[in-house]
Amino acid sequence: MWVYEKKLEFPVKIKQTNPGLAKIIISQYGGPDGELGAALRYLSQRFTMVTPQAKAVLNDIGTEELAHLEMIGSIVLQLSENATPEEIKKHGFDSYYVDHGTGVYPASAAGVPFSAATLQSTGDPRTDLYENMAADDTII
Repeated sequence: MWVYEKKLEFPVKIKQTNPGLAKIIISQYGGPDGELGAALRYLSQRFTMVTPQAKAVLNDIGTEELAHLEMIGSIVLQLSENATPEEIKKHGFDSYYVDHGTGVYPASAAGVPFSAATLQSTGDPRTDLYENMAADDTII
């Protein structure tokens, strides 16, 4: 297992509100190629890996993706939490804000909620590892 240290792996200290940037970065949190999907992909696929070493590697990568998810969520919150209603509307963050306020919700930049349909776990280790490489190539 792993130990959660209750602090970000890399501190996030954003000083300037920017809801337009938050609108874009939210996709890295819960979009089709975001950190949530990556974490679930690796943690699900680990079960059918052939060797204990392969299982351990996917487990380690999946939990690392959870740390990334935490950092991205912190970025989105800090970019949006002190935004004025005018800034929110000006930057197109209003459609997100209406439903979620400054809460961090897994969605794409287009507002599409996270769906497990964006990830794959086939049970075939070669296919799953190939799919992981293709998915990781698209991450920002």
